[in-house]
Order: sequence, then structure tokens, then C-alpha cells
Amino acid sequence: MKLLRHGPKGHEKPALLDADGHVRDLSSLMTDITPATLSPAGQARLRSLDVSTLPIVPLGTLAVPWTGMGKFICIGLNYADHAAESNQPIPKEPIVFMKPTGVAVGCNHAVVLPRDSVKTDWEVELGVVIGSTARYVPEADALQHVAGYCVVNDISEREYQLERGGTWDKGKGCDTFGPVGPWLVTADEVGDPQDLPMWLEVNGKRWQDGSTRTMIFGVAQLVSYLSRFMSLHPGDLITTGTPPGVGLGAKPHPVYLKPGDTMRLGIDKLGEQQQTVHAWDPALIDG
Repeated sequence: MKLLRHGPKGHEKPALLDADGHVRDLSSLMTDITPATLSPAGQARLRSLDVSTLPIVPLGTLAVPWTGMGKFICIGLNYADHAAESNQPIPKEPIVFMKPTGVAVGCNHAVVLPRDSVKTDWEVELGVVIGSTARYVPEADALQHVAGYCVVNDISEREYQLERGGTWDKGKGCDTFGPVGPWLVTADEVGDPQDLPMWLEVNGKRWQDGSTRTMIFGVAQLVSYLSRFMSLHPGDLITTGTPPGVGLGAKPHPVYLKPGDTMRLGIDKLGEQQQTVHAWDPALIDG
């Protein structure tokens, strides 16, 4: 299933995308797509529906595909070739950091540069959405706790991240720095999460062209690892790192985003995103 939320901010409606690409309204059955919807029981209820009986509705503005995201957990330097382009050693254990959940926006939402930013960068990433509580989960059982997957653009301000001291969070947590979607694709429809081509373009130029096959730590490893340090709950999001081709690693000089730039990115089976970059404007953040 492909689950989505669409409509004006504060008035989003739940829906799913059927096999023919039609948007089927779920609002007669639920008020929203919540962590309970993502649970095994919630998914079983949806699978029992005769989708053809649900009304077809026009697609509105896409929002984050579910509500109730308790944690936005990120993994850094999880592709060996990206670590190399960043002049960083290959990590012996996953590098974990967090984004505030408030950075999560719909897949086509404006990306707003922080005031005085000059080094904002792009990162296409596989997002993993938790469907059942995980604590000290063995790697062999880890994927049973995954509700589904989505595309994430882990926008990063490199000066804030790398030159301002402390942790990476300052460069990762700016408003609009977490586009998610277009939809959440349930795990049964995706299959092997370690065999998904992924790409990103800026102004029509392909910068990233990779695959989840080259992750250092795979999805099952990451879910198991994280569950040792924190409880993972339905609705939590884990972004799993990016392949090479970020602006920071461009040769002979880094290339960063500027107002008017357009990013397009996608992952096989999970859909595509597109964002336009804007100068600082709080109205665009709240819109």
C-alpha cells in the first residue's frame, strides 16, 4: 500500500494510492494516518478493505504521509563512498544524530534557507518508518518492526554542521530541512530494502546516482542497533544515510544551494520529490 496525506495545512485528509494511480479517500474510515494505522493491526485493517469501493478524489498538496512522528533519527556517513568524498573515516558503528520532528514537511514543500546561510546541501535518503515498538531487537527480527519506507531529503547546512562547533544538529535541524514522501510505501510492497536505486538532481543535473546496496549498515542492522539505545515506537522515522554526490564533495569546489534552485529526487518503488529553494521567509516555513 501507498499511504498519503494531502490537502491544506491543518486540514489534511488520509488517503491511499491504488494500483492504477488513483487517490482513494480514507477519511470516512479514519480521521488521519497515525502510528496506530502503521501498526500490524492497523495495516491488516486497511488490507481487508475493498479499495475499489473507496471514493476517488483529486490529489491535493502532499503532506508528511503520517502524523505522530515521535522521533526523526538520522544516520551519518552510512555509504563508504560518501564518507570518502566528505574526507571522513568509515565509521566502525553507526553515527546517530537527530532532527527535530518539526523539520518534516511534505515532499514538494519549499526549502527555506536559514538567514545568512551559504552552505546548504542536499542528501537523498531512504526513510524507514517503525510500525511496532522495538527494544533490544535481534537483527534477524528487526524488519518485522518496520511499517514501511519513504523518500527523505536530509537537507544540511554544512557551515552550521561542521564549522560551528558541537554536534551536527545545528546544521540538520533548520526549518523545512526534512521533506518526506510523497507517500509511505508499506514494507510488503517494497521487498528488500537493500536493493533500491536512488538519485537526486539539482536544476536538471544528476548529482547523486546510487543504491541502498552500498550501505555500510543495512536497515535491519540499524533498527537492531538503535533499539539498544532508545525505544523505537510506531511513527518514528529513521533516515539511513546518503550515497555520494552531495554538494560538499563536488570537485574542484563544493557547490551549494541558492534561491531559485530546484531539487528532484527519488527512490525506486517509493516515488519522487521536488522542492524549490527560497531565501529566508518565515511565511514559507509556516505555509
